[in-house]
Amino acid sequence: MPDEQHNSRRRLLLQSAAASWLLSVSRIGFAASPHVVAVRVWPSATYTRITLESSQSLKYKQFRLQNPSRVVIDIEDVQLNSVLKGIGEKIRAQDPYISQLRVGQFNKTTVRLVIELKQTISPHLFTLPPVAGFRHRLVIDLYPEQGGGEQDDPLLALLEDYNRGDVARSLPPEKKKDGKAGHERPIVIMLDPGHGGEDSGAIGKYKTREKDVVLQIALRLQKLIRQQPNMTVYMTRNEDIFIPLKVRVAKARKQRADLFISIHADAFTSRAARGSSVFALSTEGATSAAARFLAHSQNESDKIGGVSKSGDRYLDHTLFDLVQTATVNDSLKFGREVLTRMGKVNHLHKHKVDQAGFAVLKAPDIPSILVETAFISNISEERKLRTSHFQQQVAESILAGIKAYFANGGMLARR
Repeated sequence: MPDEQHNSRRRLLLQSAAASWLLSVSRIGFAASPHVVAVRVWPSATYTRITLESSQSLKYKQFRLQNPSRVVIDIEDVQLNSVLKGIGEKIRAQDPYISQLRVGQFNKTTVRLVIELKQTISPHLFTLPPVAGFRHRLVIDLYPEQGGGEQDDPLLALLEDYNRGDVARSLPPEKKKDGKAGHERPIVIMLDPGHGGEDSGAIGKYKTREKDVVLQIALRLQKLIRQQPNMTVYMTRNEDIFIPLKVRVAKARKQRADLFISIHADAFTSRAARGSSVFALSTEGATSAAARFLAHSQNESDKIGGVSKSGDRYLDHTLFDLVQTATVNDSLKFGREVLTRMGKVNHLHKHKVDQAGFAVLKAPDIPSILVETAFISNISEERKLRTSHFQQQVAESILAGIKAYFANGGMLARR
């Protein structure tokens, strides 16, 4: 009897050990296979982006078919799950490039995406490593093959050249501007609402997204500028789309802008931080720890928003080999005028223009500032940022700063 009990216990232990071993093998096998955890679609007039977020980097193959025109993407070592099954429902009827998207388990180890198109497109696919709150991402950008966009707002051409690694090719040769800004020709202003698309920017306690608030402020400011008889205005983005930092700068140079204004509503680790700020470029290091922290966080935008590495030549050959003392000095003068007017509608975080190495302010010949309208991480300022009243006040303050800058000399003597 004792032997039978001993053998019985031994069998139970062996069975339990075997079950544990099989379970561990099963878990290892499951962990070794990537699975898609989120899908997002970002349609815009310029291009449509599809993002697949996954537990591990995805391997893929792509090809194109005709009649009807479509792009086919095979994703390897992936099983169809509920997340992937829902991707077709994310395609909007007004998407300018996609008519529908189908997904299915092509074979035991491959999921196939079939993107049916409304026009001939040029697909641009790349993967991104984890950053911020994102895991691995496969990015599918769909650009119109024949080019698009308005002649006076050539964002698509800049993006296409950026993806080829030569955004400088789209830029006009350096030459003096024709006439004095505001007198002999209109003042050309480029507004840059920060973030967009995958890059939501800072998010407040009540889920207010920086990218949405700053776009609304920029649209209000655009409307005000259009009412001025001696000003012309452009925007780096006028919808929820991701634009690389270097392309934002390139677009300002393409339009021969006299001023560049990047609009933000950032966050800080402490909810007590509050107030409006204005920043300019520094070529010799940040003027404060806070400015250095902010510049670092803003310069991460490309990693978060998602760009391939093909655009780096522009940084190497066009922007960073510059001595821009005169432009930085003009930026500081302009920034002080805007900061003074912002102080009339909101508490100022600092009473001077701070400086750091902001990538988006590195146009060599354009006075450029970054306006932090308020801290979205501060609960009371988040509430203000959500209101049309405060958004309008900020827009009016920036316009007043523009007018004061030119009234006090500004670039009137520069051509």
